[in-house]
Amino acid sequence: QVQLVESGGGLAQPGDSLTLSCAVSGSTYNLDRYTMAWFRSSPTNPRAFVAAIEWDTGKTRIEDSVKGRFDISRDSAKNTVALQMNDLRVEDTAVYFCAATPSLWRLQTTPSTYNSWGQGTRVTVSA
Repeated sequence: QVQLVESGGGLAQPGDSLTLSCAVSGSTYNLDRYTMAWFRSSPTNPRAFVAAIEWDTGKTRIEDSVKGRFDISRDSAKNTVALQMNDLRVEDTAVYFCAATPSLWRLQTTPSTYNSWGQGTRVTVSA
């Protein structure tokens, strides 16, 4: 199992950009088996899928509401996963969580598929 630590959250204005980072540690020797993902939690949705990436192939899946604005990537040398968020909107305000799973079912959007979670980083978008 891996351990995840998020960073990079903060206060932003509509239209701004932020990059979240997730540092991966622990059983990193088999990261090629993993799908890494970002979810977000808000009062209206306790754990909503945002984006996922296959560690070995780099193939991604992006949720429709953020497609074209958000992008997910991984750095195999640094064992980090990033969520690049552009053109932020007030409705992007949430606590963002990094998640990981070695499941054979890749790029899943269901939170219960993931067995490792970070503590979350808060993003607030306000004018």
